[in-house]
Amino acid sequence: MLKKNNERLSSQEITPMMQQYYEMKGQSGEAILFFRLGDFYEMFDEDAQTASRELELTLTARSKIPMCGIPYHAAESYINRLINKGYKVAICEQIGDPKAKGLTKREIIKIITPGTVMDESALPGLQNNYIVLIHESENILILSGADISTGECFYSVYEGPDRCQTLCDELYRLMMAELLIISGLSCAEKILEFLNLHIPKCVVTKIAAVSAAVDDRITEHFAAPDRPAKTIASAAIASLLDYLHAAAKTDLSHLNHLTYLDASANLVIDTYTLRNLEITHNLHDGGKSGTLFSVLDFTGTAMGSRKLSKWLEYPLLDRYKIEQRLDAVEELSKDFSRREQLSLLLKSIYDFERLLTRVEVGSANARDMLALKKSLYTLPELKDSLHGSTAAFLQSIDKNIKTYSELVDLLEKSIDDNPGFLLRDGGIIKDGFDEELDEYRHLASDSQTLLQQMENEQKQQTGIKSLKISYNKVFGYFIEIRKSNLEQVPADYIRKQTLVNTERYITPELKEFETKILGAQEKILQIEYRLFAEIREEVKKHVSSIQTTAQNIACLDVITSFAAAAAAYNYIRPTLNGRGGISIKDGRHPLIERILTRELFVPNDTMLDNGENEILIITGPNMAGKSTYMRQTALLTLMAQAGSFIPAREAVISPVDRIFTRIGASDDLASGQSTFMVEMNEVAHILKYATKNSLIILDEIGRGTSTFDGMSIARAVIEYIRDKVNAKTLFATHYHELTDLADEKHVKNYCVAVKEKGSKVSFLRRIISGSADKSYGIHVAKLAGLPKAVTDRAEKILVGLEAADTRKKFQAVNDNPPKKNSAPPVMDTLFASALNTELLNIDITTMTPLEAMNILYKLQQQARRETGKL
Repeated sequence: MLKKNNERLSSQEITPMMQQYYEMKGQSGEAILFFRLGDFYEMFDEDAQTASRELELTLTARSKIPMCGIPYHAAESYINRLINKGYKVAICEQIGDPKAKGLTKREIIKIITPGTVMDESALPGLQNNYIVLIHESENILILSGADISTGECFYSVYEGPDRCQTLCDELYRLMMAELLIISGLSCAEKILEFLNLHIPKCVVTKIAAVSAAVDDRITEHFAAPDRPAKTIASAAIASLLDYLHAAAKTDLSHLNHLTYLDASANLVIDTYTLRNLEITHNLHDGGKSGTLFSVLDFTGTAMGSRKLSKWLEYPLLDRYKIEQRLDAVEELSKDFSRREQLSLLLKSIYDFERLLTRVEVGSANARDMLALKKSLYTLPELKDSLHGSTAAFLQSIDKNIKTYSELVDLLEKSIDDNPGFLLRDGGIIKDGFDEELDEYRHLASDSQTLLQQMENEQKQQTGIKSLKISYNKVFGYFIEIRKSNLEQVPADYIRKQTLVNTERYITPELKEFETKILGAQEKILQIEYRLFAEIREEVKKHVSSIQTTAQNIACLDVITSFAAAAAAYNYIRPTLNGRGGISIKDGRHPLIERILTRELFVPNDTMLDNGENEILIITGPNMAGKSTYMRQTALLTLMAQAGSFIPAREAVISPVDRIFTRIGASDDLASGQSTFMVEMNEVAHILKYATKNSLIILDEIGRGTSTFDGMSIARAVIEYIRDKVNAKTLFATHYHELTDLADEKHVKNYCVAVKEKGSKVSFLRRIISGSADKSYGIHVAKLAGLPKAVTDRAEKILVGLEAADTRKKFQAVNDNPPKKNSAPPVMDTLFASALNTELLNIDITTMTPLEAMNILYKLQQQARRETGKL
């Protein structure tokens, strides 16, 4: 940078200050440098051009060098705007005496990046703000991550041929603000493509090499039980910590607990499923609105809200752990009074995790201490509400929530109930807490009386009634007299400043008074700051313990939220077993039933297992509810494994290891992939990773290509799942020909009930046994508002196509008569008439005459439709 600008400025001399700037700029790298000059942060060159564009600042120049600036006291909002746009900001402060001769010494005191920001106003309050690092060694991928604002730190290890895809799925769950990639990552291109498609706001930083002091970093932050066994994992974690220390340039000892993300302990939800089911982020704008999270979110704390997201994104596999959560939810759902009391108490607890971080790094102010005091004050009452709990989960929370009466007492006695926002403004320590401070305050307080007395005396002596004694930071105390009274000014008055309408004077007596008073004010600020720092250090001693308490409060908040949702929405407790089945009676979609206002949600049953009900082929028209039904089954299973009650009359669920969905793919223009290619990629992913313990949701496979291609692929997929995978599967399709796959061993046909009355059609939203014989696509087109002329013409075309298709099939049989002694001709079952299946399934020996007439009529109607005569 310096060389570049020297070349550009070869015709002029670079000042010492600009040389210092370029030196600091060289240390800040790609970050925009906020260079402190007096009461402003100035930016120069490319940084100034970027900042002026992004912050809408006026761009000026100094010696032809572009520059712009902002007041230092308003920097926070400008920094936050840049961070939200994905930039990094380096803060360069004056650390020397600005009044001293020569160039003021300056240093970069911190670098703020999207993943290291700790300012409360810049953080997503109800979400984590993760920074993640990826390191690769010996074909092993290591992910290390942290939320510097909450103290959370974790890592995971990915091996095998699918390690990159599994890691990408984890990145989607984390939705980090910043990603660090260590040089040499073999799958860097794939990861960057993934981020571009799914997490476009994530800022990527490339790092040349791993930490040079791995052991020192790990032992500095974590106790022996937390330290990873793999050396490469330690290297990744240490490298992340190096980056955080270099950016924050402060104490990060609150990063003191390391968690291993063990995928084997959780229900695995890949990127497609997280998106398709809209669990914590909607498809519209990536927000929380219209998600499963939004339905279940009755949390009272920011910590609880973040924990709820984690529980929904990482549901459990272990039945015992799930049952523990369900026991706790059941206890609170039945106890309205205690649940309401807990909810009320939780709402009075501030964000412990981020409060403690600000205490740890030294940025906490007096208002933070008040928030901490109010939160800690609530804990004894919270524990009282938990006493007597029978659920083991609630008992454990009660045991792990500590109270801090001595700390509360200290904060109550020391911190003023209405403190100033900035420490330098004072007014943060209560009267009576410190004797020395009280003495100086009395002096300062009495000085106001003395000052008023002095002003009255001067008015009497001079006879100038408008005389006024005032103060400002530049001139200190002064006597102000209007020019109309200048003839009455005493000779011992010393002129200090001339203004348009007034003159300002000082006297030896006033100067002596100023020295005494200003000394007292300065001493008060010094004492207050010292006392506050001591209080903050006392709080720091309890950080680790309060962090544990905070984590337990977050868990309690989620359990209380689940209980509140269960009571509000009439949810029931699911029964868990290990038999591999999913049986749901009158299940309801948790999101859609909340949206409906003019009609009731129609509940449906689901029966899935690894036997006769392994694959359910669901047919029926668009808009009739097939996709809703399938999503509903997946969401209810996920909710149960997260520990929540579910919307149903009753349910027996065996935990699944993975949930896969293929629902409504769209063109992936960024990667040049069409709808059909995206669909096939998702199906390939499912067939590769699904097991017999998985739940698969497939919606309209093969619709992006020709009819015969699509039907062939769809049929082959069903057969592969049936013969190779054996996973519980819901398969919705418009290809009615696939219904002949139904058998007594694995595959069953279901359809959406439809009521026809004349030309009117009603979708009943009920899933019933059997297959649909119509798609009702033209009816749906009418509902969508297509012109009547278009839908009438479509009906005529449809009749002609169906008739032609039927004649073609029968002609194919006539043109190829059976050879002598060969089996009678049978049309390919993929395209054969459904009449064969119906006839073969009739049990004539047990049929009554009336049943025979009804079936005969049904077969005749079906034959007429297939020949175009109906």
